Amino acid sequence: MSHTTRTFAAALLLTALAADSAPANERARMTPADADPATTWSQWRGPSGQGEVTGSGYVDRWGPEENVRWKVPVPGNGNSSPIVWGNRIFLTTAEAAGAKRSVLAFDRETGKRLWTTAAPAANPERAYPKNGHASSTPTTDGERVYAYFGNHGLLAVDVSGEIVWHKSFGELSAFHGTASSPLLLDDRLILVQEQQRATSFIAAFDRRTGEELWRTERDTQVGWSSPAAISVTTDEGEERDEIVVNSQHHVIAYAPEDGRELWRAGGTTFEVIPSPVVGHDLLFSTSGRAGPTLAIRPGGNGDVTDSRIVWSAAKGSPFVVAPMLVGDYLYMVNDMASVITVYEAKTGEVLWQERLGERMREGFSAAPVAFGGKIFFTNDNGETFVIREGPDFELLHVNRIGERTIASPALVGGVWYIRTDGHLWAIAGEAG
Repeated sequence: MSHTTRTFAAALLLTALAADSAPANERARMTPADADPATTWSQWRGPSGQGEVTGSGYVDRWGPEENVRWKVPVPGNGNSSPIVWGNRIFLTTAEAAGAKRSVLAFDRETGKRLWTTAAPAANPERAYPKNGHASSTPTTDGERVYAYFGNHGLLAVDVSGEIVWHKSFGELSAFHGTASSPLLLDDRLILVQEQQRATSFIAAFDRRTGEELWRTERDTQVGWSSPAAISVTTDEGEERDEIVVNSQHHVIAYAPEDGRELWRAGGTTFEVIPSPVVGHDLLFSTSGRAGPTLAIRPGGNGDVTDSRIVWSAAKGSPFVVAPMLVGDYLYMVNDMASVITVYEAKTGEVLWQERLGERMREGFSAAPVAFGGKIFFTNDNGETFVIREGPDFELLHVNRIGERTIASPALVGGVWYIRTDGHLWAIAGEAG
C-alpha cells in the first residue's frame, strides 16, 4: 500500500471499528474498501467485505406494498448484487442466454435507469441454470465500475457508462459458469477464476489501465468463492495484507503485491462458494454441501493445516451462503436444509440450531447482513428472516417481498437496495 492509501484506509478502519466496537488491537481484520462506509456500498458484501452495515435509520420490516420507496424493472437476468456510490446504483445483467452482458446504472432517488453498457461480444460459457451469466458482483472506486463477465471478459467503465478498458480471457472452461466477484485493493483489481480444462488462476490488474500485473496458477478446478483482503500482524510482528481465497480442498492466501502464495490450510471440500469472514484474530471459511467450517489463524507461512486451524466443524455449514460474524457469534445457514446454526466464534461451540421456514434444497443464496442487534437471512423465495443477535434463538419476524431473491442486498443511507427476479427495489421508511 502507498502511504496515502494506508493513511486513508486506517482512517476508514477506525470508522468501522467505532461502528462495530471491535477491539482496535486485533491481529487479523478485513481490509476496508477505500470508501466511506456510511455513504457507499462499493463491493460484494459492502465496504467491510462481510455484510456489516454502518449508520442507522434502516427499516426491518417490508413487503410488496410496505416501506417500498420505488420498484423498477431490470432487463435480463442476473444474480449479481447492487453496489452504490454517490447518487448511482450499479448492477450487471445478462440477456440472450448470456450472449449479451451489460453494466447498468440507476438513479438512487428515483430508480430511473441512466445507462446500459454492453461488454464486447463473445460466445457465452456454459452455466448452471441457477447461476446464469451475470453472478459476479461489480466493484467501484467512484471513478470506474469494474465488472467480470466470464467469456466476455473483465470490463472497466466510467460512471457515465463509457468503456475505459477491457480484458479478454478467451473461452473459459468454468464448471457451472463463473461467479467470483472482483476485488479492489489499492491500485490493483484482483480476480480469481477456476477452470477444468485449462489452468485456474488468481491475477491482479492495474485498475486504471487494465494491464495485467501478475498471475499465479492455481491447482484447483471447481469453485466460485470471491477473494477477500485481510490485514494481519504475523507472529513475527510484521504487518501485511493477504488476499485469501476459500477454495477447493484448501484455503489459500496470496501476497497482493506479487501474487506469491503465503500459506494454505487444507480441509475444504470439492465445491466451494462462500467467501470467508474475519474476526477475533481468526478467518472463518466454510465449504460445500455441509462440508467443514474452519477457523484459521491467518498470518502464517507454508502449509498451516496442522498448526493454525484453531477449530473445525461440519455441523450446519452452508453450500452457497456466506457466513455472518456479529460480535462473539458466527451465524451460518445450511442452505441444503434451511437450518441456521450459531457458533461461539472463538471456540466453535454450537450455541443453537433452528430451521428457517420450510426445508428447501439449495433454498438460500443471498448473503446475510446485520445491524442494530439483528441479522437478516433471505431465502430464494424472497422471505427474509429477522433474527435477534445473541446466544439464544429469537425469530423476530419474517418479511416477504413476493419475488424470487438470489442476489444479496446493499444498504446505504437508511435505504435497502434489493435485486429480485426482474426488479430493483428501494426499501425505506419515511426518514430513510
